[in-house]
Amino acid sequence: MALKQSLQQRLLQKLSPQQIQLMKMLQLPTLELEKRIKEELELNPALDEGEEQNQELTDENNVDTSIEKREDFNYQDYVNDETPYYKTQSNNSYKDQDDNQTPLSLGDSFTEKLVSQISLRIKDEKHLVIAEQIIGNLDESGYLRRELFNIVDDLAFSQNILTTEKELEQVLLEVQELDPPGVGARDLQECLLIQLRKKKKTISTKTAEVILEKCFESFKKKHYKKIEQKLDIDTTAIKEAMAEIVKLNPKPGNSLIDTTKSIQHITPDFTITENEGALEVELNQRNAPQLKVSRDYVEMIKGYENAPKNKRDKEAVLFIKQKVDAAKWFIEAVKQRQNTLLVTINAILEFQKEFFLSGDEKNLRPMILKDIASMVDMDISTISRVANSKHVATPYGTFLLKYFFSESLTTKSGEEVSTREVKTILNEAISKEDKTKPLTDEKLAELLKENGYLIARRTVAKYREQLNIPVARLRKQLI
Repeated sequence: MALKQSLQQRLLQKLSPQQIQLMKMLQLPTLELEKRIKEELELNPALDEGEEQNQELTDENNVDTSIEKREDFNYQDYVNDETPYYKTQSNNSYKDQDDNQTPLSLGDSFTEKLVSQISLRIKDEKHLVIAEQIIGNLDESGYLRRELFNIVDDLAFSQNILTTEKELEQVLLEVQELDPPGVGARDLQECLLIQLRKKKKTISTKTAEVILEKCFESFKKKHYKKIEQKLDIDTTAIKEAMAEIVKLNPKPGNSLIDTTKSIQHITPDFTITENEGALEVELNQRNAPQLKVSRDYVEMIKGYENAPKNKRDKEAVLFIKQKVDAAKWFIEAVKQRQNTLLVTINAILEFQKEFFLSGDEKNLRPMILKDIASMVDMDISTISRVANSKHVATPYGTFLLKYFFSESLTTKSGEEVSTREVKTILNEAISKEDKTKPLTDEKLAELLKENGYLIARRTVAKYREQLNIPVARLRKQLI
C-alpha cells in the first residue's frame, strides 16, 4: 500500500484572551457593561474603582513578578495578619442555620387572578376543578385554543374526573363571565361578542352584535357594502356600530399579563448635541468608568523580591499575579471598548452630518457597515457589534445605531438615496390618503415614480409591511 504525502497551507486566526474579552464587551450596552464591571469587581480583588493617583503603581514594567527570583515569602507583609482572600472560600455556616433571603414581591399571574375570581363564583368542587383546568389552558391573550374534547381527556387522565363536552360548555360560560371581559373565548368573534353583551344595550351595540354574528367575514375584510346589503342598514348605522367595536379589546388577557412585566428604560450610550451649527458627541460616563489595579496587590508583588520562598508561597504568588494580570486585561479591555465606541460614533456622525443637523429622515445617506469599517480601519464584525445594541440620544429623539444603516436606491437622475427616505415618503403618502379610498400598492408605486423613485409594486409592498401598515382594503374607513 503506497503512502501519499501532501502539504496543506491554512490561514488560522487565534484571538488572545484580551481580544475575546474586548469582543464580548463591545456587544454590551451601557447597563449591561455596568453589571459586568460590578461582577468583575466582586470576582477579582485586585481590581478597584477609582482613578490611579500614584504613577509608581502604574509603572509595573519595573516590577519583577517572576517566582524564580523570590527566595521567601511572609503573609504578614501584605495581609495585616488577616486570612488571605483565596483562603476564605470555605463554608462557614452550620447545618441548621436558616438561609436568610429577601423575598421578592411580585404581582399575581394571569392564571392566579382568574382562579381567585372563579373560586368566588363556583362552589361545586367538580366544576371548580374543571374551571381551573380551563383557565390553565388559556393562552397569553386569554383565548381557549384547545379543543373541549381534549380537555375532557385531560381531566379524565390527570384529575380522574369524568365529564362531558356539554358540562364543560356550562363551566366555560362561567369562566367567560370573569374579568377582563372576553376571557375564555375560543376565537376573535366570540371574544368581541362576549364584550358587547356585557355593555349597556343601545341601538349601536345591538347593530354591532348583529354585524359580528351574521357578517363577521365581511367585517374582517371591511366589505361595508356587503354588510349594508345583507342587513339592510345605512352607512351611518354601520359607522356607529364600528365605533362600538373598535373600543373592544381583541386580546383581553394582555390587560392582566402586562401588569406583571417590568418596563425597560433605554439608557443612551452616546449623546449628540448641536452648538451653533457644530455637532458634539459625548460618551455616557457609565461606559468609561475609572478602574485601577489594587495598590495592596501591587505592593504584595513588590514584597516578594527578597522574601524566602516555598511551595505554598509560590502558589500564593501565582494566585496574586493571575489576579493582577486579569485586572490589567480587564482595564485595558474597557479602555479599548471606550475608544472603539468613540471612533465609531464619530465616523457615523461625519457620514450622517446632514441628518443630525436637520433631523429630517430624507437627509439620511445610504450607509452600510462596510462604509464605517473602511473609515475607521476596523473589521465589519466589530462595527456590527457596536451598532447592534447601542443607542444615541439626539435633539430629535433616541435611536439605535443600527437605525442609521440602510441600503441605497437609485433615482431617475442617477442619485443614490437611502431606503429610509423612500419609506418616509411612503408613510407620508399613506397618512394623507383619502381614508374612504386608500391607495393600493400599485398607486403608491406610481406616486413614487412621479417623484423620481423607480420602485416595483413588490418592493412597495415590502416597505409597507416593514412599516407595519396594512393593505389598502384594511385601511378603509367610513367617514
